[in-house]
Amino acid sequence: MSEASKNNPSPLIKLAMDLGPLLLFFIAFKFGGIFEATAVFMAATLTSLGIGYARTRKISPMPLVTAIIVMVFGGLTLYLRNDTFIKMKPTVLYATFGLLLLGGLAFNRLFIKAVFAQAFELDDVGWRRLTWRWGFFALALAALNEIIWRNFSTDIWVDFKVWAIIPLILLFALAQTPLVMKHQIEEPPEA
Repeated sequence: MSEASKNNPSPLIKLAMDLGPLLLFFIAFKFGGIFEATAVFMAATLTSLGIGYARTRKISPMPLVTAIIVMVFGGLTLYLRNDTFIKMKPTVLYATFGLLLLGGLAFNRLFIKAVFAQAFELDDVGWRRLTWRWGFFALALAALNEIIWRNFSTDIWVDFKVWAIIPLILLFALAQTPLVMKHQIEEPPEA
């Protein structure tokens, strides 16, 4: 395996590592229940983090923060036998990312570069606009999760978490294409 491919996993592997734990959570919930699904989600999240580290010898901040939040809220859910904590996990996760992104702007820190820098390079105006958009989108997802888990059954919340959140994130990401195209810095051609 070349060093470049080792440090940049294929998009399919990355997608499986990002979405795999959530899909396993969904399957475990349908066959077991919320507590079984939480345990599976925790194990799958740690496994995904471990595979990512084994492949690249580094852990990106976003998966690390996600894993910490999953372990804390999943652990509380299992220890206290109270599913409120796992339902709050997406709220805390999205709010954390949203506040980190927007808070970073106040200190001239563009944390979003850590997430997207391997995919594309933007000018500073583009990074700032993308940060604003993703920051507010993350806060909107946090609010939406709060509305769903507080007002609907656990079954509906689990379906929403898998079948609504993922498409919303993908659609939002696609909607950023014009901004990325407008502000993308092209690499000079090799001589």
